[in-house]
Amino acid sequence: MSTHLLSTPRIALVGNPNCGKTALFNALTGARQKVANYSGVTVERKEGVFIAPQGKKIKILDLPGTYSLRARSPDEAVTRDVVLGKVTDEAIPDAIVCVADATNLHLGLRLVLELKKIGKPIVLALNMMDVAQKRGYGIDINILSKELGVPVIPTVAIKKNGILDLVNAVEGELEKGTKIEKENISWKEPVAQEVRAYHKEVERILGQANRKQGNISEWTLKLDSLLLHPVFGLLTLLFILFVVFQAVFVLPEYPKEMIEAGMASLQHWIAGAMPDGVLKSLINDGIIAGVGGVLVFVPQIVSLFFFILLLEDSGYMARAAFLMDKLMGGVGLHGKAFIPLLSSFACAIPGIMASRTIENKNDRLITILISPLMTCSARLPVYTLIIAAFIPSATFLGFINSQGLVMFGLYAAGIFSGLIVSFVIKKFFLKGELHPLMLELPSYRLPCLKNIIFGLLERAFVFIKRAGTIILALTIIIWFLSTYPAPPANATEAAIDYSFAGMLGKMFAPLFAPIGFNWQIVIALIPGMAAREVAVATLGTVYAISGNEEALQQGLAATIGSSWGLPTALAFLTWYIFAPQCASTLAVTKRETNSWKWPIIMFTYLFALAYFASFVVYHVAKYFVA
Repeated sequence: MSTHLLSTPRIALVGNPNCGKTALFNALTGARQKVANYSGVTVERKEGVFIAPQGKKIKILDLPGTYSLRARSPDEAVTRDVVLGKVTDEAIPDAIVCVADATNLHLGLRLVLELKKIGKPIVLALNMMDVAQKRGYGIDINILSKELGVPVIPTVAIKKNGILDLVNAVEGELEKGTKIEKENISWKEPVAQEVRAYHKEVERILGQANRKQGNISEWTLKLDSLLLHPVFGLLTLLFILFVVFQAVFVLPEYPKEMIEAGMASLQHWIAGAMPDGVLKSLINDGIIAGVGGVLVFVPQIVSLFFFILLLEDSGYMARAAFLMDKLMGGVGLHGKAFIPLLSSFACAIPGIMASRTIENKNDRLITILISPLMTCSARLPVYTLIIAAFIPSATFLGFINSQGLVMFGLYAAGIFSGLIVSFVIKKFFLKGELHPLMLELPSYRLPCLKNIIFGLLERAFVFIKRAGTIILALTIIIWFLSTYPAPPANATEAAIDYSFAGMLGKMFAPLFAPIGFNWQIVIALIPGMAAREVAVATLGTVYAISGNEEALQQGLAATIGSSWGLPTALAFLTWYIFAPQCASTLAVTKRETNSWKWPIIMFTYLFALAYFASFVVYHVAKYFVA
């Protein structure tokens, strides 16, 4: 046996978008998977482990979806480079599992032919076989395998059908001991003549394998007649988004209250169990008031991700992009920008990363520059806090919540602003023709509960890890700055007024006074540059140390409600619609554009927009409130 088989072999999972590749990855690995980034780029790297029947451990890498090794986007380039062994510090895969949609074989088989040129062992997983059979698609698996020269295994990933056969086939290919080193791969991008030859060869193979062309699902045709309608389709999309934002505010209320009660009980217990001193202040006023103030929003963030995953898994997301293409084209956006922008509602970072699927550089840049204007989940704690403090909860028409309606308005303001900015950039700065949208519409399918649970756990873990690292560290720093130096013996004001934080806040307060911000808000804005949700943690810490005990017993929202005026609250919300980006987003923008020019432009224009809009809102609100 070859020496390389003594170590843990690595398998690359490759396939077209929407072929069920990630479902197959989850079926193989279960909970034995981890997510990171490739070295030097921000493309997500998912690796897991599965155990073969004979007990051998095999690593498997889930690569970004691609139609060809002729990469036309950054995501596809990573898949190509990993398969060809061109990624720094990344071992070349020992074998490839190519996943193809059994209802759309042409593109999948063309990718197999390209992969065969590399010389690596390949197994073809013919996925979604249940859907194919139901719709009348058919093919002779044995002839297909013979013509391609690779094992072909029919699978239904979401039901784990065919998984054991696939694992056996992979193990069989590995046992052949074929080993190709990086330096021996001499793949070249195919020219137009070779691409045409691939198409002809695929048609020949499908003919030999007695392919039976099935029918499009009747349900798909009926749903598309409504959901892709230029009028009813748009109204349906707006209704879906409205329901999502209502649900994100209403559904998590009970678990949120439970977490708040738990944090309050913990603070109360520590107050009685520990003697007064620095450590007690750090734990109660720093860590729990800060980190705890952010953790209460985990249910809302998980709810938002749940709906995004649901829309993706059902096949609706691609249709929403198709539906929005004409509308977005009117303001200079590519239709494919819809999915990155929708992803930005969770976080601008994956939204900016998802823009790699847009082939044209200028279209991609515009999408990157406006992604931060979509309301990310880090703003949710800020929005929820201010809305709870100033907007009374009421119900209209039996199901419309007033606070959810305001939340929807804030999201809509971000979207509208993004469209205006996109139009200005396309009109005056990044001019050029808008490229047409070419998009494959997947079949509608019932979302896989297991995939959604995996996705939610992954994202919740990332947020909690962020709360336990970045937010915790910043909270401790804010606590220190808010506690020291101690007030003098004859002090007449709260201790925080004499601290470093108080000095810093008051130093910058005149700059933000025209938009109604007090020095406590100024303190919150500074660490908010590292992570927006830290603004809530900072306010919790600042007001806890300020000594406003009566209000704090009722919660931070009550404290702010009694300390701020409505014009200040509205200006603060407006600031966060445009808020200059967190450091992580700016860093990702730099890596995606390979230049500091674009993150500097992004920060500058967002700061200017935030200040100007907050100034207008504050003074208009002040006029009417007065």
